[in-house]
Amino acid sequence: MSTTTIRVSHQTHAVLREMAGQSGMSILQVLEKAVAAYSRQQQLEALNAAYAALREDATTWEQLEEERSAWDATLLDGLEE
Repeated sequence: MSTTTIRVSHQTHAVLREMAGQSGMSILQVLEKAVAAYSRQQQLEALNAAYAALREDATTWEQLEEERSAWDATLLDGLEE
């Protein structure tokens, strides 16, 4: 795996070192997990904002609900419950 050097504050490094010690992972592994979690959080926040904007548009929201209703009819589509 290729790596590069990044600068972090002394406080951030201390937190990373403490988390690594507690978890048994390397600082790099802790940092990678933290970045991945933050990325997922950002994506979910963007998705939530998009849904909030969509919901504010009553016409578009109703069209979405109608489409969902149409697809709901296909859920079992001949399968026994």
